[in-house]
Amino acid sequence: MSAPKKDVESAHHEDAKELYSVTSGGTANQPAGIDAEVANFFSGENGPIEISEEENVRLRWKVHKRVLVVMVVTYFAQTLDKGTINFASIMGIIKDTGLHGQQYSWLTTCLYIVILCWEFPTNRLIQRFPIGKYLAFNIMAWGAVLASTAACKNFAGLATVRTLLGFFECVCQPAFVFMSTMWYKREEQALVIGSFYSMNGFQQCVGGLIGYGISRIHGGPIKNWQVLFLLLGCLTVVWGAFVAWWLPDSPMRAKCWSERDRILIAERVRKNETGIQNREFKTYQMWEALRDPIVWLVTLISFTNALPTGGLGAFSNLIIVAFGYTQLQTYLLAIAQGAIIMSFLFSAAYLSKHVNQRLIFAFLYTLPNIIGTIVFLTVPTNAHTKVGLLIAFYLTQGFGAVAVLNLSVMSGNIAGRSKQVTATSMTFIAWAVGNAIGPQVFRDNDKPRYIKAFIAHIIVYGIQVSAIIVLRLHLMHRNILKRRAQAKEETKATGEAANEHLEHKNAFADLTDRENPDFRYVY
Repeated sequence: MSAPKKDVESAHHEDAKELYSVTSGGTANQPAGIDAEVANFFSGENGPIEISEEENVRLRWKVHKRVLVVMVVTYFAQTLDKGTINFASIMGIIKDTGLHGQQYSWLTTCLYIVILCWEFPTNRLIQRFPIGKYLAFNIMAWGAVLASTAACKNFAGLATVRTLLGFFECVCQPAFVFMSTMWYKREEQALVIGSFYSMNGFQQCVGGLIGYGISRIHGGPIKNWQVLFLLLGCLTVVWGAFVAWWLPDSPMRAKCWSERDRILIAERVRKNETGIQNREFKTYQMWEALRDPIVWLVTLISFTNALPTGGLGAFSNLIIVAFGYTQLQTYLLAIAQGAIIMSFLFSAAYLSKHVNQRLIFAFLYTLPNIIGTIVFLTVPTNAHTKVGLLIAFYLTQGFGAVAVLNLSVMSGNIAGRSKQVTATSMTFIAWAVGNAIGPQVFRDNDKPRYIKAFIAHIIVYGIQVSAIIVLRLHLMHRNILKRRAQAKEETKATGEAANEHLEHKNAFADLTDRENPDFRYVY
């Protein structure tokens, strides 16, 4: 079995030596590995196209209107829908459905367990099917499931709908990471990912207002938490139908724009060296991903960042109530929490773009989490300390910034569509495992302060900062080796150095980052 695999890999490396840009001619002699639709799309072009900054801005706004808007609103719907259980927890759903012990924790855990199981298959389906249509189907499906939560009477019913919710919702993040590589330059990706990820904070703001408004409903034919699930579920179904009509599947199929604009939009991302699409799953790229330290380090950071997130997300309102705040104050404080999450996210994305550093800021944005957690462990709860504890809780919301920067490192440093599928699956499986474990470290017999949970958080933060440092050093070393192989100046510069003048001939050839001599790592 091993000999054929080596032959296949040798053939791909041999192809890489002779590979020319798909824009340099027709498809008759196209190199092995290029997606046929991509090759045909560029067949009428004679070479790479220079795009002026004015034209680049015009094209980017076109993409924003069709693609970024869908990412942002869909992710807002997902986080709001997934977080409804948190708002419902102080509306009476725990009492009305007879939940006890760890059952409430399991409602969050079961959602992430199914994500863990379905992550790779959904990534493969994202690669195989038109991404806009596949995304729209999943949005409508999870909206229907969310609305049906209103009919649940016990733990078994709630666990069933939460499991189905995870099944359909897990398409969002991997689809959006893939879309960011398809439509946006590497230097734009952190802000793009930050824009949709910021909806974690915005849903806290809006969700707090919606939660408070619906919690005032009393004496109706159904409970207020049932109104919450029905309203959000039905709105999500309507949005999914709109996405099916509005979102283009790729630049090649974007009939909403002229043919020339579609070609220029694709040309914009040439220097990414990560391609646009390839529907064929290449096993050798999967094995390369499984052997790549970059993939494993990004995966580890995804896990360590998600474990505290999972618990804090499910228990945030209960923790704040334990500080001595009323139900109304807790809803209003959730709005401030959301604003802080958004400020962390946008500041990290903005700074990483303008300073051109991702992992340094990932390290720095982990520090507030550590500080806030130490305060939880050392400061007692009383009337004099509740404001300080609340500030400490807000400091722990820096996890979103780290998640954005980690995803931008992955999207910018993994090339080859099948390698991307594997790496993205591993990253979000780790994210799901972290989120699944997160609520379980908040033990019912440890409330209201949950000291043991915060000790676990300190440990994983220590692992996280170590992984960030190692990943940055490894990416620096990779760039030195890349430049040495091309007899260029051996600098540690992130991305393409100004004096390199790379031709980017292999940009759409579905080569992995290791195969492509023009690929430069960003960190």
